[in-house]
Amino acid sequence: MQTAEQNASLWPSGVTSDADSFTHRGISAEQLAEQYGTPLYVMDTVDVAERAHSFVQSARDAFANTTAHVSFAGKAFLSKEVARIVSEQGMYVDTCTWGEMQIALAAGVPGRRLVLHGNNKTDEEIRLAVEQGFDKIVIDEPGEPDRIARIARSLGKRARVMVRVTVGVHAGGHEYISTAHEDQKFGIALLPARSAGVDGVATDVGSADGSPAADDVQSTAFFDRVAHGPAVQTLHRVLELGEDLELVGIHSHIGSQIHDADAFIAAAERVMVLRRAFYATDGYVVPEIDLGGGYSVAYVPGDASMDVKATLERIAAAIHEDSARAGLPLPVVSFEPGRWIVAPAGYTLYRVGTVKRVALGEGRSRVYVSVDGGMSDNIRPALYGAEYTAEVVGRAASGGASGGAVRSPGETVQARIVGAHCESGDIIVHDIELPADVARGDLLAVPVTGAYGRTMASNYNQLLRPAVVAVDDHGSHVMMRRETVEDLLGLDVSE
Repeated sequence: MQTAEQNASLWPSGVTSDADSFTHRGISAEQLAEQYGTPLYVMDTVDVAERAHSFVQSARDAFANTTAHVSFAGKAFLSKEVARIVSEQGMYVDTCTWGEMQIALAAGVPGRRLVLHGNNKTDEEIRLAVEQGFDKIVIDEPGEPDRIARIARSLGKRARVMVRVTVGVHAGGHEYISTAHEDQKFGIALLPARSAGVDGVATDVGSADGSPAADDVQSTAFFDRVAHGPAVQTLHRVLELGEDLELVGIHSHIGSQIHDADAFIAAAERVMVLRRAFYATDGYVVPEIDLGGGYSVAYVPGDASMDVKATLERIAAAIHEDSARAGLPLPVVSFEPGRWIVAPAGYTLYRVGTVKRVALGEGRSRVYVSVDGGMSDNIRPALYGAEYTAEVVGRAASGGASGGAVRSPGETVQARIVGAHCESGDIIVHDIELPADVARGDLLAVPVTGAYGRTMASNYNQLLRPAVVAVDDHGSHVMMRRETVEDLLGLDVSE
């Protein structure tokens, strides 16, 4: 069984572990659990700041000949404290709902450092973005320019907008987090109605079909189709509404948890073709392109994290080459990491409850280890088939009291870590080796839950959402408090 020390890349940098202890910047996991309760999200805010700084610096280095902007994708995890941390490191903040907008504004992030996304924006969201002078509103459908223009006109303001396009690059760790293929809800098609896949110009990165030769996308035929596509038409409509809208750029986001840098290169090439095509049709040089996020992180031993520095350098080379070929100035280039910033900075602590051995036949068995959380605090295994690992980080003495060595150095058993919900699919870790004497009262930690844990949490079975605790070099404090029964009952206003 591997320890946190052996799986160091999966844990925050402040975690240290050996055969006898598990501490996070000098605080034991058991101390955190005793002080704040379990389940508990733990976030290393030093790591959040360092990872945000690292991404911003890598982008600036790669695009030294132009300007690079980096926005934090708030959907990964957003609190007032995290919004302030990433802002201090030079990041903008992406929002996609009324709630995310309110949190970012409450954190003191100025509107000029905020971006509004969303495939179904309300008039209230658009109005707030225009009133607060958001850096960009990202248009997601052809009718949206007129809606935004109408609202901006009513406020006597001019809104800065981008147009999101689906570029036909099929990438992402799961169908539900792939966002640039044609048959899905986001963005405006790059090409006319005829399927890009039928024409042999869509790229399914890593598929059995393979990818087309690079010159397919650079061909005159592809350029001409882009010039007559819905994306160019929408960009043209934005220019027509120029009194109320300022066309800032073109946006693309191809998916999440992407391991292959080739996917980002393919997307960048298509966005640059669109930029050239729109210049040819309308004589307008789009000043900025946004290539979204999706940079992968490791979740289990053997996983690889995206090499952001190398990937951004390759993207920069492709954009430089295209701009030089077209004789156009380099665009401002923007990125939107979320998971890459916060996922490895967080982990979840659980207390073990029922431990049950189940016979599988032929002399085999599995130990089901139930914990006090589950799919309400981490839906990703059930929703996406996401894989996680775990470690015993605190041992219960006889009778369930806290104490004893951190882990048994002896035998292990094949185990499955499951939650407390009335669902057979409530599984956190499908297969894992745990100490053979794992018992009620032990403390488990699951790494890499800093993204899409708390932000996707629910009250299923009326479980209360856990607290989020921040750990830094000065100690620990509550970032987001645990829900209470009073919170639960306070929403029920029936007699």
